[in-house]
Amino acid sequence: MPSAWIRTAPELAAFLSSLQGASAIALDTEADSLHHHREKVCLVQLAAGPDRARLVDPLALRDLAPLAPLMADAAVVKVLHGADYDVTTLKRDFGFAFASLFDTMIAARFLGLPQVGLQAVLLSELGVVLGKESRLDDWSRRPLTTAQEAYALDDVRHLLALHAALVEKLRAAGRLAWVEEECAAVAALPAARRERDPEAWLRIKGASRLPPRALAVLRAVAGWREEIAEATDIPAFKILSAETMLALAGAPPRAAEDLRGRRGPWTRWPERLPALLRGVAQALALPESALPRPSRAPRPVVTEATRKRADALKAWRQDKARALGLDVSLVLPNRLLEKAAEQWPRAPAELEAIEGFRRWRRDAFGEEVVDRLRAS
Repeated sequence: MPSAWIRTAPELAAFLSSLQGASAIALDTEADSLHHHREKVCLVQLAAGPDRARLVDPLALRDLAPLAPLMADAAVVKVLHGADYDVTTLKRDFGFAFASLFDTMIAARFLGLPQVGLQAVLLSELGVVLGKESRLDDWSRRPLTTAQEAYALDDVRHLLALHAALVEKLRAAGRLAWVEEECAAVAALPAARRERDPEAWLRIKGASRLPPRALAVLRAVAGWREEIAEATDIPAFKILSAETMLALAGAPPRAAEDLRGRRGPWTRWPERLPALLRGVAQALALPESALPRPSRAPRPVVTEATRKRADALKAWRQDKARALGLDVSLVLPNRLLEKAAEQWPRAPAELEAIEGFRRWRRDAFGEEVVDRLRAS
């Protein structure tokens, strides 16, 4: 039996050559975001069948450009489970474009399955039992253990059989086109961002309740944490938790003594403590005019008529979801419901003006949505 690993360009070329004529390929990835500040794709799993699963090693190959034509080939279905993360990180790291993507998690949701994780779906549809023990591992480490290799291969080994089973059920339910359109939207997602959001600290839960002076301290602490993360390649959340950052913002340390007895990165990297204290001191010395304030977008004014239309749509959505055995968010997500209530389309074709209102939703529910809006 050939090795499961693909670590060289000739090995990758040989495997891709063996896929000539394949109509579908299973795909998954493993990354290291839980263990490194600068996240990267560390493993790409491919399978053309249960006995044709391979582990492509980006850390050894570096250049995955030979995979690009496969990813963009509309004649080959790429089968993934929970594809959005894989798609956006593969686009970021390797510049891939995707066509003919099928997400088995989306399919499971549109079939109304009670649990949509890969383990649960494989068990319910194929009777396959998967392990979970390597899910949170650091996939950047080499060599991988035998257990890690088995875990990674199992994530793709059964996807093509699962794809076939779900497609059959979707076709019988008249929902295959719904899933295909949703999967096309996932394939079109933009690449994950490489750069850090400098305003991310403002979205820490509880930050919006802080007064401006404490917000300035929080910003300084967040900047200090980011500097350590950049220098050490340790994820920022492992350096200093959001709870500790909020605590420091509420009781700013002015000297090393203020942190005595408190656990934090200042004990691991005492040489970095002066930078933290300087940042806090500068935040405390800022004039009032320079203090940060969370930007609060004004709440849109909702008219009584719009509210009534929204309530009517919610009642319709609840009934429709129950009748179809689907979650209400699949029938009509809140953002689409609110836009429809606000814009009040008079005909199904006008629903297309609402961004994100898919064709399948217009065709399946458009008349009912418009009628309910009109009646309200």
